[in-house]
Amino acid sequence: MTKRAIIAGLLLGLAPTAFAAPIHAETLSAAIDAAYATNPTLGAAQARQDALAESVDQARAAGRLSAAADGAAGYDRFNYGRGGSGTVSADLPIWTGNRVKSAVRAAQGDVAAGEEGVQDSRAAILEAVVQAYADLLYDQQSVDIAKADIALLENQVAEARARFKLGTSTRTDVARLEAQHASAQATLADAQAAFATDAASYSATVGNDPGTLAPAPATLAGLPDTLDDAKTRALAGNPLYRQSQRMVEASSARIDGARANGAPSLSLGGSYGYDVRVAGAGDRDFPSAAIAGVTLHVPILTGGLVASQVRQARSDYRAAQFDSEAAGRESIRSTNAAWAAVISARTQAAANTQAVAAADVALKGVRAEYAFGLRSTLDILVADESLRGAQLSLARNQADLLIAQAALLRATGRLDRAAFPGS
Repeated sequence: MTKRAIIAGLLLGLAPTAFAAPIHAETLSAAIDAAYATNPTLGAAQARQDALAESVDQARAAGRLSAAADGAAGYDRFNYGRGGSGTVSADLPIWTGNRVKSAVRAAQGDVAAGEEGVQDSRAAILEAVVQAYADLLYDQQSVDIAKADIALLENQVAEARARFKLGTSTRTDVARLEAQHASAQATLADAQAAFATDAASYSATVGNDPGTLAPAPATLAGLPDTLDDAKTRALAGNPLYRQSQRMVEASSARIDGARANGAPSLSLGGSYGYDVRVAGAGDRDFPSAAIAGVTLHVPILTGGLVASQVRQARSDYRAAQFDSEAAGRESIRSTNAAWAAVISARTQAAANTQAVAAADVALKGVRAEYAFGLRSTLDILVADESLRGAQLSLARNQADLLIAQAALLRATGRLDRAAFPGS
């Protein structure tokens, strides 16, 4: 391979598409699908939400018809008698003083808040996948850049040794290049170690070993156009803020429920009982009874319990309101931070793209001038280091941009499967 071809290959790692992906490389979309299917944290969050959803039916059950059957049997040692009884009873609440309605509203608020929490859990998993993918992709590019740099320096060392034998180069020039080559090998070892560490994090998040990663999309779908637009979206769709609002609604319903504890209640009930008694001499008796009626319960004195419950519910409601305001502020803060990170990463990526192009031209020029004795070995080393540093910076900028976009979408409530091309 010629020197020009080596440098050209090095430059290929700087394009937004990074390195040519193998046919079977794992894509970001595939990683997200795997995480959705296997991530235990997300599965646990959904299971807890399924359990919470049952609270609505449980609250409604307090206002529905209920029935029960009871039976008993015994032995009287003094009268040498045996006996048993069976009773069937039913109860139908007619008026519960708004207890059931308030309990249902509170449960529905809890379920709605839980749904928002699950939505944020999904977004958190997606953000973690993007973080793991971007970091591992950067490590992958770092390894490739280091390998390309080593290949370039090996060629340069061989050339310097040949020139030294011809007397056109010094031993110092050779030593400098050999030292740079050794430094590049150390850099490769660091990059490979970072790759192994991040690969372990990737496997824990996604659920499978990464292999070779395909280039990530440059831009995620659904990004806001302006900061004002992002803030508007955050207040309308941030899952944690919406969850806090649903909790306020549930707390409001619990105030009504606490008041209802002091209200009258009315129910319709009935029972039918049947006894079997066997006397010592074998005589049998079969008494039975049926009862039906309306029960009115009117709390008169509760020892201050109801008033205390109402005050407690009101305090919880105020706390929920404060929590909601704090969640709204946090959604705006996270949106501002993510927006700034996106702008910064874009600006740095644009600057480092130009830096890579300039560093490549500089390295080519220095190498050409070195061939005519116009440049020293040190000039080549500086130009090579500049190009490699620009490459790594650009790769890091691209990873940071992907991570910042995911954070912005999460803050605005738009980080879902549709945000990723190929979904």
